[in-house]
Amino acid sequence: MATEIKSHFTIALQSASCFSNDGKIDSRELNYLLDLAKADGVIDPDERRVLANILNHAMACPLDEATLSRIEEIRAELEI
Repeated sequence: MATEIKSHFTIALQSASCFSNDGKIDSRELNYLLDLAKADGVIDPDERRVLANILNHAMACPLDEATLSRIEEIRAELEI
């Protein structure tokens, strides 16, 4: 029986890859992670929690204006 990986685990794993290349995340990478969460049409509480943690981690890094703006948009959209 195949085990399906929960999407929030996939998002968390992919975020590690995003941060690992330069220690920070950009708006393109954030959009990719958000698209993973939206793939099934619903962002569930686990996905919301993981995305909130990613955004909090991102805020601890130097950010360009576009990424900071995108973080604010995502937080407003997801109410996190």
